[in-house]
Amino acid sequence: MVTAEPLVLIVDDETPIRRFLRLSLVGEGYRVVEAATAAEALERIVAQRPDVVILDLGLPDRDGLDLTREVREWSGVPIVVLSAREKENDKVAALEAGADDYLTKPFGIGELIARLRVALRHAALAEVPAGEAVFTTGDLKVDLVRRLVFVGEREVRLTPIEYRLLAVLVKHAGKVLTHRQLLHEVWGPEYGDENHYVRVYVAQLRRKLEVDSARPRYLRTEPGVGYRLTVG
Repeated sequence: MVTAEPLVLIVDDETPIRRFLRLSLVGEGYRVVEAATAAEALERIVAQRPDVVILDLGLPDRDGLDLTREVREWSGVPIVVLSAREKENDKVAALEAGADDYLTKPFGIGELIARLRVALRHAALAEVPAGEAVFTTGDLKVDLVRRLVFVGEREVRLTPIEYRLLAVLVKHAGKVLTHRQLLHEVWGPEYGDENHYVRVYVAQLRRKLEVDSARPRYLRTEPGVGYRLTVG
């Protein structure tokens, strides 16, 4: 029988934190597996295919950022960083490495559960906007049914968050979306002031979709407001 409870991989070298997280998550209906090192985490991801990963960056054998980059080369599993590093640069670095979210220690279990739910929601299939199933502008083509993105004949591989952000921009193609609107639609109503999330992921999309990311053709910035996906 296939169980519906999401499987969470906790990656942290501190036993008391793993124990606290395990008890809290099990109490919320999640299944849990654990890893104390980056090497163990890789083994668990390959063998047990968790639905979401909670990752501490300060691991004994390897930095969590490096682990995130490696996992992102072959897996789209949502990664929620849970770290004592609290500077904005640390958060941006984690997001750029491929993390879906970032929560600093000390943390509230209620907030962590909310972040996990958002990450799991993002990993689900994006809703197909009403109307066109395939969106095209210039050389950019987005197949919203098969979740495929092409620039010319080249298929572009996106992370779950990158794809969701692009799908929202496609849904509102030609219209300016504010940072707050993008945060609400892509990350959820819990996010209102995390503008750096939008900046990081738009920059990543530009690097993958634009010929010259410094002079974007498709993802245009509206200074002080937000972003717009051009049409035609």
